[in-house]
Amino acid sequence: MPRITSKTLDYNVKTCMRFAIDAHTIGRHLTGNEVYVRNLLENYARLDRDAQFFAYVCSEYAASGVPNRFEKRSVSANPFVRLGYDLTQRVLADNASLLHVQYTAPLYCPVPFVVSVHDVSFIEKPEYFTAARRLQLKTTVANTVRRAARVLTVSEFSRQRIMATYNVAPELIEVIYNAVAPHFRPVQPKVAFTSVSQNFGVQWPYILSVGDLQPRKNQIGLIEAFEELIRHYPQLPHHLILVGKPTWFASRVYEAAKSSAVSNRIHFTDFVNDEDLLHLYNAAELFVFPSFYEGFGLPILEAQACGRAVACSNTSAMPEVADSAALLFDPNSKAEIVKAMRDLLLDTDLRQRMERMGLKNAGRFSWELAARQTLDVYYDVVGRRKSKVHARAAQAVQSI
Repeated sequence: MPRITSKTLDYNVKTCMRFAIDAHTIGRHLTGNEVYVRNLLENYARLDRDAQFFAYVCSEYAASGVPNRFEKRSVSANPFVRLGYDLTQRVLADNASLLHVQYTAPLYCPVPFVVSVHDVSFIEKPEYFTAARRLQLKTTVANTVRRAARVLTVSEFSRQRIMATYNVAPELIEVIYNAVAPHFRPVQPKVAFTSVSQNFGVQWPYILSVGDLQPRKNQIGLIEAFEELIRHYPQLPHHLILVGKPTWFASRVYEAAKSSAVSNRIHFTDFVNDEDLLHLYNAAELFVFPSFYEGFGLPILEAQACGRAVACSNTSAMPEVADSAALLFDPNSKAEIVKAMRDLLLDTDLRQRMERMGLKNAGRFSWELAARQTLDVYYDVVGRRKSKVHARAAQAVQSI
């Protein structure tokens, strides 16, 4: 993957910048989009003590997830109200210098804005979306990208696809990699398994997969491969745990599990909080991520940061993120998924080597660095770039 670099400048210089961030995803279980904005805000609070930040959230509960010194403003959870009126009025009232959104900007934005587009799966894989959602994203994201002062994305794969889809000039789009929150780390196996046993009734070794129950995540393919694995290797005592929020597609995933010959070994947890997810990762024997398409694939890094061996798809951005620290398979091939799981479960040396390599790989990514690079874009857009590279930013780059 390309070398991760930072042009981030000294944020100790006094400034009157007023940065507004659409943080409506916080507290709404919107998985990757919520993780993204939460981690940026947490790091902004430490990195830039001079600019003023405004976080636009949908509830008092969500406001509690925003750093204390940031101004919190309420916007509607209804996208038509938020994008048609609330964000525009908030930006005007707060006299913001810049607005940062994900995917979709307000219909009228009176200040320059930066948009984060994590992927264009709604264009390239429209079958994974409802007709209404597909049409909405196709229309609003195209309009947003055309008007944006800068487009941010999370992988070189997504950068190339966004440029091809929207004809964006290369200098207007920048890759800033996601990372793993420090919360995700190895914990003692006994502690992790005790927590999982108490909270989820687990008393057996298990394979773990994490992702909303939707067609893109390929849980049905994983269920079929797991059944095949157990049929060919009946000595394996493992179960399969699927973590993820139900969506419109969930009933089909549940039906596939119910119809499986190993249905008694397949379990669903629904959405879980970060504390439970930490223990679920750590107590698993293997993490499998069979997604068809990802702009990044954050669960890969979360599992690796917890010391778990990973098997994942060889498509889209996943090889870029996993690097050489995971076994890759074709998500359309049941045989390849079975082989990857079999190899990691039956070959202890291979599994332990993947665990060590995964920990090292996860350490290459940093939310602090991502926040520094994103702030650098903010200041560049508003024409107030600072004068020298911050020593800690340079040190962070050198350590990657």
